[in-house]
Amino acid sequence: MHTTKPDTTRRRRRGAATALVVVPIIACGLLASAAPAVAAPSPAEPTFQDGLSQAVFTTDRNAWIRQEAWVESEVDSDRDGKPDLVHIDVTRTPETNAGLDVPVIMEMSPYYAGGSSVGNWNVDHEIGEPPTSKPGFPAPAAPRTSPKISSSFESTWVPRGFAVVHAESLGSGFSEGCPTSGGTNESLGGKAVVDWLNGRAKAYTSTARSQEVSADWTTGSVGMIGTSYNGTLPIGVASTGVEGLDAIVPVSAISDWYNYYRANGAVRAPGGYQGEDLDVLADYVYTRADQAICQPVIDELRAEQDRATGDRTEFWEERDYLANADDIHAATLVAHGLNDWNVMTKNASDLYEALKERGVPHQIYLHQGGHGGNPTDTLLNRWFTRYLYKVANGVEDLPKAYVVRENKVLTEYPEWPDPAAADVSLDLGSATTANTVGALDFGADRSGRTEFLIDDASKKAAALATAAQSENRLAYQTRAVSEAVRLSGTPSVSLELAVDREKANLTALLVDYKSNGTATIVSRGWMDVENRVSDAVTDPIEPGAFATFDFEFEPKDYVFAAGSKLGIVVMSSDNEYTVRPAAGTRLTVNPAKSSVSLPIVGGAATLVSVLGASGPGTDHQVITTQISGGALSLSISSDEPVALEPVALTGVDQRTTGALHDVEVLDSRGTAAGWDLTAQVSDFTSGTGTIIADNLGWSPKAAAATGGLPTPDGQAGVVTPGASAEPGAGIGESAALCTAARGHSAGAFSCGADLVLGIPGSTRLGTYAGVLTLTLM
Repeated sequence: MHTTKPDTTRRRRRGAATALVVVPIIACGLLASAAPAVAAPSPAEPTFQDGLSQAVFTTDRNAWIRQEAWVESEVDSDRDGKPDLVHIDVTRTPETNAGLDVPVIMEMSPYYAGGSSVGNWNVDHEIGEPPTSKPGFPAPAAPRTSPKISSSFESTWVPRGFAVVHAESLGSGFSEGCPTSGGTNESLGGKAVVDWLNGRAKAYTSTARSQEVSADWTTGSVGMIGTSYNGTLPIGVASTGVEGLDAIVPVSAISDWYNYYRANGAVRAPGGYQGEDLDVLADYVYTRADQAICQPVIDELRAEQDRATGDRTEFWEERDYLANADDIHAATLVAHGLNDWNVMTKNASDLYEALKERGVPHQIYLHQGGHGGNPTDTLLNRWFTRYLYKVANGVEDLPKAYVVRENKVLTEYPEWPDPAAADVSLDLGSATTANTVGALDFGADRSGRTEFLIDDASKKAAALATAAQSENRLAYQTRAVSEAVRLSGTPSVSLELAVDREKANLTALLVDYKSNGTATIVSRGWMDVENRVSDAVTDPIEPGAFATFDFEFEPKDYVFAAGSKLGIVVMSSDNEYTVRPAAGTRLTVNPAKSSVSLPIVGGAATLVSVLGASGPGTDHQVITTQISGGALSLSISSDEPVALEPVALTGVDQRTTGALHDVEVLDSRGTAAGWDLTAQVSDFTSGTGTIIADNLGWSPKAAAATGGLPTPDGQAGVVTPGASAEPGAGIGESAALCTAARGHSAGAFSCGADLVLGIPGSTRLGTYAGVLTLTLM
């Protein structure tokens, strides 16, 4: 057993960084159950075993301290001339009234007060011709969330020494303001609560705003957690860069609202909520007593969401939290169901990639269920203990990815998608009999045939996928795999096709055709054919003219069992997700110029081997090669000292210049994991005096070495020079000479800098020397 005391220093503002280093003992690994709780001392104090917070505080709910408050935000979204108030409740252990400061677990939600009976939009209409109105609905029931909003998370976290805060999102329950379905005001509402917990915002005992209340019982370290909308708000709040939000656990959460209600220009509903849109959700959660004040705001949502074109606009960009990903600093444990068709997996995958690229502490938990599903208690406990109580439990050194596999076993992976996955391209081959099943294999179709389908939005995808013959879809299958093969990441499809009219939906399915004759839709992808260039631009098509349409499926981690066939189904409208126009649109596909890309663990070599001993085809060969990685290294172009221009003292400040010897960085690891090259100079000294290190300024420069070979889009090496610094505010502290971000750091790079040394007028004569130390990591 290893017990650790936390750093409970109150944190209102961050100054110089301090660290408490503790070596934890993790005897049973991350997947083990938490150790039994230590007996509570009297009075209790935060206690940890094997890096986990222990339930040593009272579980008697009647002994807990409860508070209700209204936090003043920085936004006036209901336009009444006053800052919106956010209604919260607080539950904490009695020791916090005796001087104990604790961190906070916070859930923010628009759902605590229930919802209205608003209806969804009708989707049975031509593309681009949505209805302009829908039936009204009665006002929701009066909220009953005062003085107690919720009891979620309390029984788990209060006994472990955390306070629990519930906050009603703007426009819901007893909060003021208006709901905007992901608008900036909602993020600022959550930010206000974090600010209050850190002494930067006001809160009151009532909406009268006459009596203030402070949070003098907390360290100011906050973690947010929640599912669906409740998990989306933590991402939004984190994207504000608010100080004090140290950890978030978004479960089945939205990272970009466009990807919740749209897909590549297509008006596409979340699964199970056909016809829902931003305005519908805002109407649903608008449960504050004043049912008139926010109607103009929701009317504006209705007007701007644009169900006609489906284009991404500035209105939608406001709701893309990842546009502000550089401001996200909270350690993030992402959780998502691999079969969540409500908030789809792209929201989790895009967030996770953004975190990895920026070096934000991250883990991901994926399971086989649908919407919802928290990480295991051990994963959560270790995360919040590390980043809220600051206990050095080694979580950052553990595997990053935890996937509940098809056999219900929680399996660790070093990262997600699996680093061993590589995109494998398979070509579509036309069916020998119309409307049956074509081939999916290595090697382009040489038949010269095209194939067509007729849109019928009344047909559901599952039925079309399993149909042996249908004019309403095109289907392509591999041969059966001899062994299990795993997909990890984001598949994509490229289709050359023509449409017989100006508007159409385009849908593709990734299907597992099992050996028992059943079929499972693994993933889906959608596009409006007028958005083939960009989801932000409607680009009219010429009826009957062939064009290429490239789009992604939803990211997945899936195992095709031995005996399965991997399949692609191409359709037009998707009954359960897209607008449903009248039947009859004809799409003609050219298989010879169409393909699918699948992220297969083990890459092409693995897929070739499991497609059978006879090889991938009879008229072509597959060529494979194994690429191994090397090291991350640096070398300096000269071992001679850098000589700056000599200076004759004049009694006033002067400057002398020179140039750093070029530094070559070689990243042959093969992972494109990113790197930073930093430098720090010592004081310059002679036998008679000293020139302070900060008097050395620089202007960094960097370039990637380019060869003559072509590189896939998005894979080329990119290097960024560090910031310039003037003498007097120079590089006496470590500063970036150049950096290469994750995904773009592989290859050879050259980094250098023009130097300028400030010489104070009082400098003593002599020959001065300083040492510049380079660090590559």
